[in-house]
Amino acid sequence: MSETIELIVTDGIATVFLNRPEKRNAFSDDMRGKFIDTLESIATDRSIRAMVLTGRGKGFCAGGDVAGMEKRMQAPQGEVGINGWARQQRVHHTQSLLYTMPKPTIAAVNGAASGLGADTALACDFVMVSPSANFAWSYINRGLIPDGGGMYFLPRRVGLPKAKDLIFSGRKVDAQEALALGIADQMSTDEGLVADAQAWAKSLAQGSPTALALSKTILNQTFELTSTQVFAQGSQAQGICYTSSEHREAVMAFLERAAAAKKA
Repeated sequence: MSETIELIVTDGIATVFLNRPEKRNAFSDDMRGKFIDTLESIATDRSIRAMVLTGRGKGFCAGGDVAGMEKRMQAPQGEVGINGWARQQRVHHTQSLLYTMPKPTIAAVNGAASGLGADTALACDFVMVSPSANFAWSYINRGLIPDGGGMYFLPRRVGLPKAKDLIFSGRKVDAQEALALGIADQMSTDEGLVADAQAWAKSLAQGSPTALALSKTILNQTFELTSTQVFAQGSQAQGICYTSSEHREAVMAFLERAAAAKKA
């Protein structure tokens, strides 16, 4: 059997493939465990500067595995609640690892991103779509609420009324509407999607990894913090940046260029 999560690293860019195409890359418990391991590895590997997430086959991610839902319903009545709680802890841990990844992340959505799949795309910093992409917060069709961060991520991209519309209706959003609404940031082609996302990731990874990680940590909280709190966190982050090798090297290079220009 092939791995349900496939990782390829090239020139400092990690490309993660959800690799369960026969199930439209729906997350099984085993697949989620492998995804957690992969995200933790990428986060701590300093040679990796950015990450692209995409799906094998014709879909990005169909969300949660319906077979897993059936298994949960077959549990003894007294265990359904605690089993569900435990599963939610795993889901939220996974989404948090992706959202707080201390490097740029791009979802390259190559087909259907439904339910948890749509949430997973929005947990990335940026979303690039192919013409075949579509999104649906289809939880309502299973009698569920978005549990992968959709109630947090979606309003921040499209506004509260539109987020309510998409979550209450569970309707499908095609690639063009996703761009218009702000769910997606860039359009590519079906054939060039992954390569374009990798090129974009590489361009985002050119700056200081220290400054980028610290900026992302603060930006992810900026709607919840006051300006005073943002300034306070920024002061601490800048103090760390002052000590970084990237800052020192950039300043010394500038001074050397300035000195050379004066002599010319």
